[in-house]
Amino acid sequence: MLSLRPPCTLSPAPWRRRRTLHGAAGTPQRVSAAAPSAIVEAVSPPARLSFPILVNGCTGKMGLSVAEAATSSGLHLVPISFSSRDTLDRTVRVGHTDVRIYGPSAKEDVLSSVIDEFPDVVVVDYTAPDSVNANAELYCKLGLPFVMGTTGGDRQLLYKSVQDSNNYALISPQMGKQVLESHQAGKLDISGTAKAVIACFEKLGVSYDMNRMVKIRDPEQQLEMVGVPEEHIEGHAFHLYHLTSPDDSVSFEFQHNVCGRSIYAEGSVDAAMFLHRKVRSNDSKRIYDMIDVLREGSMR
Repeated sequence: MLSLRPPCTLSPAPWRRRRTLHGAAGTPQRVSAAAPSAIVEAVSPPARLSFPILVNGCTGKMGLSVAEAATSSGLHLVPISFSSRDTLDRTVRVGHTDVRIYGPSAKEDVLSSVIDEFPDVVVVDYTAPDSVNANAELYCKLGLPFVMGTTGGDRQLLYKSVQDSNNYALISPQMGKQVLESHQAGKLDISGTAKAVIACFEKLGVSYDMNRMVKIRDPEQQLEMVGVPEEHIEGHAFHLYHLTSPDDSVSFEFQHNVCGRSIYAEGSVDAAMFLHRKVRSNDSKRIYDMIDVLREGSMR
């Protein structure tokens, strides 16, 4: 039977970590009187963090990007993911790994099997807004630490599910490490990043009606009005916030544009590594966000 567990990496033998200047027979070498006696210490580089990671959503572009970033970082990609359709029977190639896609009806049984073989697994979720709460409840039921990269859903219920279960989770609307509102046409919900930034403005006293947000999803408008590079039409996040005083005498603009998905994918892997360390240390805090990752200096 072929095991999915990553091969074991043996650490160097303790007696090989520290050496003195000895000859082949173990006799100390002759040292010139003019030269100071010396001890050479061979210091091994810190072990590269590696643990099993399951990316739920490998059939989507964002999930696939995270899976690729995870393997590039040396993590063991569990070759399992899920789809919202039971009729889907396929595999997705990620590097040298074939990831089997299961339908929603098999999710709980398959995840239970994953936990049996990979008890230290961390899940990263990039599915769909209408799957957020059901997925989170299942992760909490099974005790699976998870990074929720999917935006949307009932966020209050999401946090309550984690709190009630005492599970570990990292939840953030923005996984990027560097960070008008324009996204690729396939993005279904309002930008979670934009919501979070507006909430910060509101704490500063700015009154804003979320219904006034302009979502630009038409590729032609993105090219002509927003200035998105054509090669990034299928994957970008452009945001523009414009504040004007009541008498129109003062205006303020804040803009952040992202082309591609790499910073979100790499940030999601950083988040999973951070969460894995918190689980291993049995940290008393259970719910985190990307600010916690930044404060701890855990971004690669």
